Amino acid sequence: MTTIIQPNAVSGPQYLWQGLKLVLSPGLRLFVLLPLLANLALFIGMVYYAIRQFDRWLAGLLATFPQWLEFLSYLAWPFFAILLMLIIFFTFSLFANLIAAPFNGLLAEKAEVMIRGQDDFPAFSLQELLAIIPRTLGRELRKLLYFLPRALGLMLLSLIPGLNLLAPPLWLLFGIWMMCVQYLDYPADNHKLDWQDMLAWLRQKRLKSLGFGASVYAALWIPGLNVLMMPAAIAGATLFWVRERNTLPKASA
Repeated sequence: MTTIIQPNAVSGPQYLWQGLKLVLSPGLRLFVLLPLLANLALFIGMVYYAIRQFDRWLAGLLATFPQWLEFLSYLAWPFFAILLMLIIFFTFSLFANLIAAPFNGLLAEKAEVMIRGQDDFPAFSLQELLAIIPRTLGRELRKLLYFLPRALGLMLLSLIPGLNLLAPPLWLLFGIWMMCVQYLDYPADNHKLDWQDMLAWLRQKRLKSLGFGASVYAALWIPGLNVLMMPAAIAGATLFWVRERNTLPKASA
């Protein structure tokens, strides 16, 4: 097997594009299908529930407005719609990856084999998948512990009249960072890199990391294409890991 991606420097968004090309290759298709189905079912369920509850939640938000801010109520519908989409996006991304974590960890492992051009590409093994479940689920729970207090703070900010106008851009910035953390953690965890060390490494490469996170964040909003973006993000993050950790061989086979 030859190395698929050549070792030249690329930007954060280019990692996602090259990751998409990687997951469409025959060797990785099987590792993409199962998490795709799980993510699609969860996304449809969350959107359906949010649509059903939208009017009730909006009424609750309007009830928090003091009388002197009633003139802003006409802005509440678009503001709340945007805020709700951002919250759904974050919640879906994290919980979908919790469900699909073992498959995602396995996909990152197999993608790295292809990126390095190794000849012994392993076949799918149910025993291997079962073996990594405890480790990958534990790591996903660690991500939730990182995400939830920060998300709660933003949600509380969203309920404070006046200050809640800051919530959408802060959710956007937080979402971009979380996309970076979420997907780059898979190859980092496969290499047993400690959680805090992984965060410190991403901060050292903040601009490129945020560029990758922003491209994932934007791509996940594109209907049709978004169903492939999660596995593409995992493959792209794996390429990011291999290149940015300076571990890709200089010569390609």
